[in-house]
Amino acid sequence: MAALQTLVPVFFMLGLGYLSRVKKWISPEQKAGANTIVFTVLFPIMIFSLLGSAQLRLETAGIIVYVTVAFFLAMILGKILGTFTGIKQAHFSPYLLTTVEGGAVALPLYLSIVGQSSNTVIFDLAGSIIAFLVIPIMIAKTSEGQKSRSQLAKEVFFHPFVIAILLGLFFNLTGLQSWILQSSFASLYTGIIDKATGPILGMILFVLGYDFHLDFHTLKSMLRLMMVRLVYYIFVIAGFFLLFPSFMADKFFLIAVLLYFMCPTGFAMPLLIQDSFKDEGDRTYVATFISLYMAITILVYTVLVVIFV
Repeated sequence: MAALQTLVPVFFMLGLGYLSRVKKWISPEQKAGANTIVFTVLFPIMIFSLLGSAQLRLETAGIIVYVTVAFFLAMILGKILGTFTGIKQAHFSPYLLTTVEGGAVALPLYLSIVGQSSNTVIFDLAGSIIAFLVIPIMIAKTSEGQKSRSQLAKEVFFHPFVIAILLGLFFNLTGLQSWILQSSFASLYTGIIDKATGPILGMILFVLGYDFHLDFHTLKSMLRLMMVRLVYYIFVIAGFFLLFPSFMADKFFLIAVLLYFMCPTGFAMPLLIQDSFKDEGDRTYVATFISLYMAITILVYTVLVVIFV
């Protein structure tokens, strides 16, 4: 039942977005406007809140570094295998091998099994570094030929995501975030954050559903990319057994690793890499890839429930 409570709303919003395109309830221009609101205004607030409240502990630093490196190497692997996974998609497909949708999929599914606070948040910190710092820089560099290095540096430094990361870390490391949450302004502060970040997931899922279109001409490429992602993260999981055996001896941490890295690419990825798209076909490919990968997640989740519950 807990799994249904997590997955049904996700597929409902995906289906609603898809139906809105088929029935022409929402125009492409209106959908693009929703994208802009999420990407430019709401997402930076979520990034700030995530990093401001993150528990940065010394004993998990090695894990954060390992996952960050794993995500970065996934992009490199994607570039190397661009010919195998599809030449026409090679300019953006490597990004689909990195990051994991932790908040909307991995975390609630994990909690439905273990029923307590999540270990997956540790991995999400690494994902935030890659998704909201490294990828925007890499996307910006694709236009380096048309911009001077000073213009590029200014664009990157003043990117809303970079500003949000720096402010979030400042609030975290200085203790300002903790002070606010313990002050009389706590309810006001959390209320603002909740209202600003609440619509994000629903809007992203709606847009993913709107862009979903199963094109059999690209299905072969998509299945190959899914296979590469699946095999790569199996090796990442194996790395946890080698590098962090004491953590993996904990059943709850083991479940977190097995489930998290079998989840789809972060739902925000289409927004993060949209400047690399050459046409609407690229956007459709990304949305469809993320949606289809949910089948692997559901299968792995089912196996974990059978084994551990």
